[in-house]
Amino acid sequence: MRVLIIDDSRAMRAILRQILREIGLEVVEACDGQEALEQLRNHPDIALALVDWNMPVMNGYDFVRAVRSQRSYDQLRLMMVTTETEMKQVTKALTAGADEYLMKPFTREVLVAKLSLLDVYNE
Repeated sequence: MRVLIIDDSRAMRAILRQILREIGLEVVEACDGQEALEQLRNHPDIALALVDWNMPVMNGYDFVRAVRSQRSYDQLRLMMVTTETEMKQVTKALTAGADEYLMKPFTREVLVAKLSLLDVYNE
């Protein structure tokens, strides 16, 4: 299964990439929402996107809204992975179409549990 990591932090992309590869998932990366939309067009087999909220060019919330406005991405699962911890922000992201929400900092175990909830990974 192919997963898209969208985060402007190179370090965060590296952390997520390592965990995802360790559990056998393929990884594609983007540093903002606009680049992520291009990656989706280039890799139609992406099944899940891990989306940071605060990024330049196009933020994660706008990315989620853009993806959910296109029927061709109805099957794409979206998980916000962000430092935004206010319940208002969580609700806003889920209402926009995110399927799951993971707050930074997180542990490998919590990420894997969230992936299991989305049927992306089962230990």
